[in-house]
Amino acid sequence: MYTGIIQALCPVVKLQKAPGLTSFVIELPEKLKVGLQIGASVAIDGVCLTVTEIEVNKISFDAMQETLHKTTIGTLKEGDFVNVERSAKMGDEIGGHPMSGHVSTMAKIVAVDESENNKVMTFQVEPSWMRCIFSKGFISLDGASLTVVDAQKDAGTFKVWFIPETLRLTRFGKKQKGDFVNVEIDPQTQVIVETVERVLTDIKK
Repeated sequence: MYTGIIQALCPVVKLQKAPGLTSFVIELPEKLKVGLQIGASVAIDGVCLTVTEIEVNKISFDAMQETLHKTTIGTLKEGDFVNVERSAKMGDEIGGHPMSGHVSTMAKIVAVDESENNKVMTFQVEPSWMRCIFSKGFISLDGASLTVVDAQKDAGTFKVWFIPETLRLTRFGKKQKGDFVNVEIDPQTQVIVETVERVLTDIKK
């Protein structure tokens, strides 16, 4: 489980592509390497991946075809920076909201507006996902727990406002119009929506 609080912005220092498989290495700060073992789960841009190798502070991961097709991991390049969160331990503070690291879909940034000390982005998803995206609700974008603003169901768009600290600590400081982000719908919201839909369908029958 993850909390949606990004712990570090880390560089991709090596990346190799093979048919249906991308292997890459990120450089972790010392504080995040403590206690890390092969087989541990780490969220990379919101995608739950397994540590395959540890060499000092260079940490290796493999991403299979399904992950490459359905997340932004498929577009990573050497030199890119990624949002990193270690998996939460029992008793850790949930500063954001509980997340699984299983990406629901990708969203495209369709507008970026900046003002002094603020940056607001408009994201677009397939309209069918908007049944689980509500204004003032939680959403995970590239692994960061964020609050939805101005959700427009028919257009498939919603906005997020970013404070300077979030821009400094995450990839959103560099994201621009046309970029894509990984989306994980709030699991509790999705369960409630799907349960209500199922009940209403049964009633209609």
